[in-house]
Amino acid sequence: MPSPSKVVLVTGGSSGIGKAICERLAAEGHRVFGTSRKPGDAPQGFSMLAMDLSDEASVRRAMDQVIAQAGRIDVVVNNAGLGIQGATEDLTPVQAASLLDTNVLGAHRVCLAALPHMRAQGSGLLINVTSLAANFGLPYRGFYSASKAALERYTETLSMEVRPFGIHAVTLQPGEYKTNIGDNRIRPAVASEPYRKGYERAMELLGGSLHYSRDPDEVGRLVLRIMAKRNPVGVYYAAHGKQRLAVLLKKVLPAALFQRLMMQEYR
Repeated sequence: MPSPSKVVLVTGGSSGIGKAICERLAAEGHRVFGTSRKPGDAPQGFSMLAMDLSDEASVRRAMDQVIAQAGRIDVVVNNAGLGIQGATEDLTPVQAASLLDTNVLGAHRVCLAALPHMRAQGSGLLINVTSLAANFGLPYRGFYSASKAALERYTETLSMEVRPFGIHAVTLQPGEYKTNIGDNRIRPAVASEPYRKGYERAMELLGGSLHYSRDPDEVGRLVLRIMAKRNPVGVYYAAHGKQRLAVLLKKVLPAALFQRLMMQEYR
């Protein structure tokens, strides 16, 4: 028996994983609102709203539009985020702050806008999309790993705090999917000489994995399954093969051995 239609807000709904989630949920009969800084034309099956994650007023305006049009908010999927690449020493504090503001505080701003409505309803689901990179430091994407790890711990804490109000908070960790996330990554102006070889190898690997990666609709289907659960668990994984194995190895191997295995990929 299909679950009742729910009102869902998906940040970053104009492309990639966010768009795939919007399309899948809309196809299953849910009322879906996607967000983007510049929404453009409305896609078929769901609505698009303007939202700038770095601007609290913009986030609240978008949430107010959802409530005005749908009367409630049942599910938030905090999917929007930035990527970053480069040796840690080559990245400036300003670049790092921009990433953390979007990937961590941006999700927090959306939660702040949604939670009063969910508390009033006595129900709600927050799905914060992090990454497998939250489980370990990725060479030449260290601040990305840091931002996603921060969002994991944030959500873990939030889950405990909001559960008494009938609200669940979980994370969803995707691996690499076929998206355009690489187009807008923050990157250093110049890769410095000490790190250039490793950085170029990392970008070669990353480009290859994205090119041959899986359909982001898989993530949309996983979101549907999470929404259907009465008591969702804390963390969900959308990954396969070597990527999923890396999470297990991180848990069981000594740190030095895991890091040596990780760095073998970048030589």
